[in-house]
Amino acid sequence: MVNMVEINHGINAVLTIAYRDLLRFFRDPARLLGTLIFPILFVGVLGAGFQNGYGNSIGYDVLQFIFTGVLAQTVFLSTSSGIVSLIEDRENNFSQEIFISPISRYTIVFGKIFGESLVAMVQAVVVLIFGLVIGLPLTPFMFLALLLISLVICLFGGSFGLIMLSLFGSQRAANQIMPFLIFPQFFLAGIFSPINHLPWYMDILSRIAPLRYAADLMRSVYFLGSPAYGKIVLINPILNFIIVALLFTLFLIFGTIVFVRSERNK
Repeated sequence: MVNMVEINHGINAVLTIAYRDLLRFFRDPARLLGTLIFPILFVGVLGAGFQNGYGNSIGYDVLQFIFTGVLAQTVFLSTSSGIVSLIEDRENNFSQEIFISPISRYTIVFGKIFGESLVAMVQAVVVLIFGLVIGLPLTPFMFLALLLISLVICLFGGSFGLIMLSLFGSQRAANQIMPFLIFPQFFLAGIFSPINHLPWYMDILSRIAPLRYAADLMRSVYFLGSPAYGKIVLINPILNFIIVALLFTLFLIFGTIVFVRSERNK
């Protein structure tokens, strides 16, 4: 009975924290508009531009390639960037209030990740609907499959955001450093162009970039059974999922330990 009470208490705490983040998102028109429009611009403008430039010369649909990359990038970076709100909570002493509550530190952190994942899933739905509007082949089953993979990538991105959070002492520092950690991954992960034949030094950096595995996992689902699968997907999707799961676990544990320790030393 005690265990069930503790479990229910933890679930309620996760849902409460997640609901707070989702509510903040819908109450911020600027963030709401920006996070929904930019992915559409990436797909619509860059995708169409690359499609016209390459045509069918590379053996697969460039628009579909960029669409899947942008979808993975959107949910991954939205969640990881949203975790930075923990810095704002820390500066406003909100985190102090929740950290003295009788719930697990991991519950608090996972609540933040889950909340930002819900925010990112709203964006995922918008991007997928836009894909249907521009005529990409998305069956109902594929639509649901991509949503499921998006949720996995959201959680992965949240754990990566937690690692980044451990590097920052203030929101100002986060705003200055985050672009240098995030934007290079656009190219290292192959969001807009293939990375099958990189120079050895760039290939090493690419393999370090977490976004690479998120984008490749998304594409392995979308292009499964397609003739272009072997030209686009980098590694086996099962191995890819294992790598994502391992990195998620490591990021979550290490990031939570560092964050909690910084709260105690405050």
